[in-house]
Amino acid sequence: MSKLYLVPTPIGNLEDMTFRAIRVLKEVDFILAEDTRTSGKLLKHFEIGTQMHSHHMHNEHKSIEGILNRIRNGETCALISDAGTPAISDPGFLLTRACVEHNIKVDCLPGATAFVPALVNSGLPNDKFVFEGFLPVKKGRQTRLLLLAEETRTMLFYESPHKLVKTLGHFVEYFGANRQVSVSRELTKLFEETIRGTATEVLTHYTNKPPKGEIVIVVEGRR
Repeated sequence: MSKLYLVPTPIGNLEDMTFRAIRVLKEVDFILAEDTRTSGKLLKHFEIGTQMHSHHMHNEHKSIEGILNRIRNGETCALISDAGTPAISDPGFLLTRACVEHNIKVDCLPGATAFVPALVNSGLPNDKFVFEGFLPVKKGRQTRLLLLAEETRTMLFYESPHKLVKTLGHFVEYFGANRQVSVSRELTKLFEETIRGTATEVLTHYTNKPPKGEIVIVVEGRR
């Protein structure tokens, strides 16, 4: 039956690819990939020869109608991002919503996503949490931080390495120097690390040791 599959891919360690994900990617009629060069290496590793097309933030608005037509005509499609679960700070939401609106079945496979292991190994409360993704770069950033300063649940953020120190500085300014913070870097990869402490302590660490790689920040909620 024609449908859309949302297929998580490893965030670093290829051993995190599931058997089901490999099977689905081999069986669908075509695959949508955020970056075909990056995904091409993954598909080659698992000997997946399915036709692949580019689907990213710059073309997703224009390509959705054509994708819907192919699925409505009986084809099955799998969407993957460069790493992790599609639509989590990556393309996928717009296509998923369009499929739901047109009564096209959507199956999301369970699998890798960066913020879950970062949250669990942070040592911070995880019974209630809020995922914020990337903070606004400029416009709306201060407003968002002022709002989050009152948030009592544990907060999760994605950040790029060259902006981490700036963001940690904002956490000290808006959340307080003693707010507990955990930064997980390069999850599942060879140089994976997690640095925990107060906002000031973690800021000092990364000011002295500039970070590399993908980053998840976990921040304690207001007590």
